[in-house]
Order: sequence, then C-alpha cells, then structure tokens
Amino acid sequence: MAKGPTPAMKQFYEMKERYPDTILFFQMGDFYETFGEDAQTVSEELGITLTARGKNKDGEKMPLAGVPIHAGESYMARMVKKGYRVAVCNQVEDPKKAKGVVKRDVVRVITPGTVIDSAMLGSEGPSYLMAVCPGKISVKGTGKKSDCIGLAFLDISTGEFFISTCSSDAEGVGLLSEISRYHPSECLVPEPCPPAILRILKSRDLLVTPYDASSFQYEPAEELLTGHLGVTSLDGFGCNGMEPGVAAAGACLSYALATQMTDLSHIRCLSTKHPDGSMVLDAITLRNLEILESIRPGGDESSLLSVLDRTKTAMGSRTMRRFLTAPLIEKAPIDERLDAVEYLTTHLELRTALRDHFRRIADVERIAGRISYGNAGPRDLVTLRESLERMPVLRDLLAVENLPGALANAELQLADTGALVSLIGRAVVDEPPILARTGGVIREGYDETLDSLRAMAHSGKDWIAAFQESERERTGIRSLKVGYNRIFGYYIEVTKTNLKLVPESYARKQTTANGERYTTPELQEKEALIAGAEERLTALEAELYIGLIAAMQEWVPILQEIGSAIGLLDVFTSLAERSVSSGYVRPVIEDSTRLLIADGRHPVVEEHLASGFVPNDADLDAGGDQILIITGANMAGKSTFMRQVALCCIMAQMGSFVPASHAVVGIVDRIFTRVGAFDDLASGQSTFMVEMLELANILNNATSRSLVILDEIGRGTSTLDGYAIAQAVLEFLHGTKKEGPRTLFATHFHELVNMEASLNRVKNYHFAVRDTGDDVVFLRKLIPGATDKSYGIHVASLAGIPKKVTSRAIGILDGGREDGAGPKIQRYTQMLLVDSPSADASSGALAKTIRELDVDTLSPREALAKLYELQDAVREGR
Repeated sequence: MAKGPTPAMKQFYEMKERYPDTILFFQMGDFYETFGEDAQTVSEELGITLTARGKNKDGEKMPLAGVPIHAGESYMARMVKKGYRVAVCNQVEDPKKAKGVVKRDVVRVITPGTVIDSAMLGSEGPSYLMAVCPGKISVKGTGKKSDCIGLAFLDISTGEFFISTCSSDAEGVGLLSEISRYHPSECLVPEPCPPAILRILKSRDLLVTPYDASSFQYEPAEELLTGHLGVTSLDGFGCNGMEPGVAAAGACLSYALATQMTDLSHIRCLSTKHPDGSMVLDAITLRNLEILESIRPGGDESSLLSVLDRTKTAMGSRTMRRFLTAPLIEKAPIDERLDAVEYLTTHLELRTALRDHFRRIADVERIAGRISYGNAGPRDLVTLRESLERMPVLRDLLAVENLPGALANAELQLADTGALVSLIGRAVVDEPPILARTGGVIREGYDETLDSLRAMAHSGKDWIAAFQESERERTGIRSLKVGYNRIFGYYIEVTKTNLKLVPESYARKQTTANGERYTTPELQEKEALIAGAEERLTALEAELYIGLIAAMQEWVPILQEIGSAIGLLDVFTSLAERSVSSGYVRPVIEDSTRLLIADGRHPVVEEHLASGFVPNDADLDAGGDQILIITGANMAGKSTFMRQVALCCIMAQMGSFVPASHAVVGIVDRIFTRVGAFDDLASGQSTFMVEMLELANILNNATSRSLVILDEIGRGTSTLDGYAIAQAVLEFLHGTKKEGPRTLFATHFHELVNMEASLNRVKNYHFAVRDTGDDVVFLRKLIPGATDKSYGIHVASLAGIPKKVTSRAIGILDGGREDGAGPKIQRYTQMLLVDSPSADASSGALAKTIRELDVDTLSPREALAKLYELQDAVREGR
C-alpha cells in the first residue's frame, strides 16, 4: 500500500495551493527547500543542484532544491531580480515545543515591486510598485469628464507614496512617459485589464501583475487609505477630483499589505503630483534628450543625470532623479532652490564639510522602512547610529545667519535623535553579526537577566575546561577530551589505546571508529545547566532584539524627515559643486515666454570633449523670434545646439545653475522633441509613422509656454511630401496669433528659409563652415542667415566611405557622369495624390474620395491611416 505524503509535505501542498503563482521557499529546520516545479525552476535559474526527496502525489520522485536558511535572502533576491514572486514559508513555533509537526505559515510574499530587504534592492534608486486604473476625470470649466488613467506609485522601502493621472490616448504617450519617469519594478492592473493598456505596458517589458478588480474601486480604496493614514478624508492630501488616482492608490496599498502581511506603518502620507504641477517631459523627450540614460547601449556616463549627480548619499541620489524628471514651473520655488545652490557655491568651507559628512551617512530612509517592517538587521542599527551621530554636527554647520530658506528648512528637519543614538549604543555591540538570530548582538549591561545567563554559560564552559583537566589527572589519560555535539550533548572521548584506563564510573554513550565516548553523573548534571542557560540566553536575546526594534518604530517618522532633509542638502551641495567645477551660472527665472542663453554649452558633450566646446547663443520669445530655422552642414552642431537649449531649461527649472555665461529662462511648461528615427517594429509602425505620431502629439499639445525641438521633420518620406509637411508644420506652429511655442527647427529642406519673409516670427540661422575648396572646417558657431549646403559628401568621406564612391557622388552632384553624358537627376520620385490633365478614371475616383473626406473630423492617427490607404490605392491603380 502506497504511503501518503508526510505531515510536513501536506503543509507544503496546502501552502502551494494558497500561493500557486509563487516560488515557495519552505523552511525545513536550517534550510529553505523548494519542491517539484519550483525546485526545477530554482535549480535552472540559480545553478543549484537538483535532488529528490520522497514521492509526489503521483508517486514519482519529488524534485528538491534547498539552500541554507542563513543565505536564503540572497537566493530569494536573485529569483526576484529575475522577475519571480517568492513566498516565504517559515516555522512559526519552536520545534522543541511542537506537538507533532511544527507549525508553518507564509509570512510574506516578495515581488519585484515590494522588495524591502537591503540584499534584494541592490541599488540606491527608488523601487516603485505602480498601479494603473482607467477612469474619468473632470475637465476644468466645462462640467464634463474625459477619459484618463489613474496612477499610484509606492516605494515600500522608504514609504514614499503618491498619485497622479495621465492622458488615455491610444498611443499611450502619457502612460509611457510616467513609466520612463519613474521606472517601476512592477505594475498592478485590474483583472481583467483593457487590452490597449496591457499592450502599452508590455511594450516596455514591464512586469505586469493582474489584481482583484474590486481593489481598484473608488469607495473601498478611499476607505482603506483613510483607515491606514488615520484620517477621515483624503482632501488634506490634495486628492480632490483625482478619483482614478485614489483608486489606483487603494489597489497599491491593498497589494502591499496582502504580500507583506504587516501593518506598514511607515507609509504615513499620500502626496499628489498633478499633471500641470511640473514641467512635462514625456517618454520621447526623456529618451531624446538622454535625461536619465543614454540612447547608446552602454553609455551610462552620457546622460544628464550622470553629469549632475555628484551626491554622496542614497537619499540624495533619489532626490536628484526626482528633481530632473519633474522640473518646477513656478518662479518662487525655483528661485528658492537656486538661492540654496548659490549660497553653497560661495561658501566653500560649508559645502566641503557637508559633503564630507554625507559620505559617511547611510540610507536612513530605507533603514527606517526596515525598522517599521520589523526586519532591520543589527548592522542596520549600527550604521544608523553612526549616521545619526553626525546630525548635531550638521545642525551646527547650518546654524548661521541669513541661511537661504531651502537650507534653513532642511536644517529644521534634522531633529534631535540623541535618545535614539543612546538607545542603540546601549543595546547593540559595535561589530554585530549580520543576523540577529545567531546571537552576540545585545551589548553587556543592557539587560541584567541576559548578563547573568551569559555568565552562567561562560562559567559552565570554564567548568568544562577544568573538568577535562581534572579527569586527565585522575585517570592518567592525557589524550582525554571533553567534546560536544547537538545530538549527544557533552561527552568524554577516549581513544582505543586508552580504554583499559577508563574508570568504572564512566557510562558508555557512543562508540566511534577511533574509540568510545562516555559520560558521568557530574557531567550530565552540568550539561543540563549549561544547555538550559544557552537555550534561555538565545531566546532572551532574540526577545530583547524584537523589543528594541519595536521601541525604535516610534522614531520612524522622524527618521523619514531626516532622510528627506539629507537628500535635499545632498542635492544642493552636489549642484553647487558641479556649478563651480564646470563654470555654470545662475539663470534668471521669469514668468514670461522669453528664452535667452548666452554662450550656452551642452553639459554632457562638453564633459567628453578633449578639445574645448564652442558655445552658442539662443534668443527666442513666443511673441518675438519664436521660431529659429537652423540650416547648415551635417555634423556642424545643429542637434547638439538644440538639445543644449532644452537641457539648460530643464536644469534651470529643477534649481540648477546652467552651462552659459548668462541665461534668462521664461518658464517652460513642457518640452517636446522630435529627433532621430526609431522604427517601432514591434507594433508594425514605420519610421515615418512613428515620426508623424510624435509630431501629432506636439501639434496637439504645445502651448505658447512650451519649447519645441524639431530635427529634420519630413525626412522619413519622399522629398516633396517631406518638404510640404515641414512647411505646413512651421506655419501651424507660427499660427495667426501674436505668439506660439518657442521652436528650434533644424532642416535640410533649404527652400524653407524663404519662410522668414512671409512669417514675421521666423528667423533663419545656420552653422558656419569654412570651405577652402579642398577641405571643409566645421566652426560650430551659430550665426544669423541661411545656407543651402549640407556637405554630405564631405561627411561621408570623414566616415570612411571609399574615395571611389565619394568621387562618383561629386560627379553625380555636378549634373552627370564623368563623361558628361549622364542623365539629368529626377528630383521628385513619389507619385502625387492629385489629378493631372491626363488623369484616367481611377485617378478621378481617387480625387473624388479625397474631396469627400471630412478632414476636420479626422484625428491625426486616422488621417495618417487614410493617407496610407490612398497611397496603396494609387500604387495598385485603383
């Protein structure tokens, strides 16, 4: 008769049924073991030997892969980083006190978006759990509602929690922008989720977790949030009119509580980020301007973040990223930040002292999170104490008159934590082990009972040493040893050659290959005392440590305030350090549409240039020189110039000095960019289609306070179509009103320079080139006026194109073959969608179709689709 599963395996099957979509780490004594398919997955992913234990329900061998419990977190971390969800099933009672099989239960579920352990986080950046909730939001002044997407972001490691909303456009521009801005580790969606949203999320290779749709409903979400935050209403958090965001936040918190199985009391505030509360930098602009990361693979040091981030703490690094991705759009708070940076640029001694202390401050925010969670390790507490010991010194450094407001406010957040420092110092030894359960954490003098148990345990070990020596003297067996193991306890070991000298009072306990092991009534009595003392010692130390963590939890809000203050101070000193070392200047911030940058430089490019960077001026105004058409040679510097203007605006509005000799920045509400060519092959979109979708987003959303960067619009299609689109875009941006978005427009359609004469807010500029006839020198200098040369063949030569090819190109450009008999070059090759005098019937039908189109009712996407349809009809002769 086949045996059924053991009681322990019955527990395993029960837990696996409760958490089927996880890798279950099941504690068996000193090991975490995984079974069945979980074991096979763990073995493959982590390279752990796969063995077998017993049989599964089908009577087949049960695969097994286990890891030591002391190393369990590191293995779990590796599985989580690979995108798996891990359920941790621990023994929840003392095996020695268990009646029957020891009780086990899942104590938490670890997912990529709910990681709190330091070993699993792996980086100083934020780790967000994101929730997405489709809904509707009121449109100001209309009484109507429009579709939107509510968003919530929770960093469980620090307690940061905020909501926002974004547009619900078909292309997912708003949602993709938020993903690019915050880089969530995991995204919750209601089950079932609209296919359009799933498509957008999965296009960014984001871990998507479906979650109970009822958790995304507004009423239960509001009830959960108010209860957790201890308030009667969310109005105080600025959540009015953001129902989809509140619903997303409720789902976020519900998921975090369900997976972590603790109260998460360090999540004590919910903030609101309104779409119009900061400069809008969509996903395309973040990518094109290389704000957070380089477009080029492996170019981590070629982003604006890499240049500006000279912070010394993890809190500072996270704050810098927040500043960069959400620049301010109100003059007063921008100037407040600039005041702080300016003060630190002129006070070298203070700046240097602060940075020296920051270098030695741990991640207070995340340690506070682990304290609240209850899993802070002994070394966390020591590094926290060492960090907090620097707070009085920091307060003294900042205790000066006329300190700018931002610095003064941060100084006020550096609360007195002397009592906490004293508590940790009295409780924890200076060099504790990594894990509290191994003992040796609590300092002598912290607890009298613990001290007496330690004395008993130590005296017992001294007694054992004295007993061994006395028995050697009494029996004459000089090799006699008193040993210990967990199974047999203390024993007297005698080798075979000395067995004849063993006294009759010795009771044999075990036979070994080399001799015998014995015990005596005296040794047994002492063993009971020592074992009892050590067992009570281990239990009491664990109890005292848990009590210490509980006592520290009331300090969590203060520690979070300190962490926030350190982050701000670190960013201000970092920006000041960069400003001084790179020669940046303070920008003048205006509530206007003016943009003047004298001798502007690209902050990233100049860092990597061996020779000096050639600066250039930019002068735009929504009601003056609104659009600059920039022509010039390839590689002359057009793209670099346009990007540097945009980066200077971002830097100014985040509170940084800028790379220029003088700058006046009229506040920019959002920056749009259309540069480069990226085929969206996954969705079947051509280069031209991607270009047109991005352009449609710009034309539909730009305001007179926006900055628009357009590089080579129309080059994805035929020459004539491209030129027509480029001119139409320029005319649209210029408009008939007195102002429009400040625009930098680089082009190789040299015919566009004629628009300066017909549009009064358009000005021509070009990059100077010295052409000697035999060679071309790029001067990198922007000057007024236009040029009609691109020097493409010269650039081809610089790129290493064979001379035979470039010589042939020169011949073709001159109008014919080398023998002078070549055909004349046809300028336009794409068929035009208009009737000609000789048009046939099908062409007439096509013209009729075009005439009947209600262009005013078509969306940009529908118009493009119709254009492709008509083009196919022409090609097929329909």
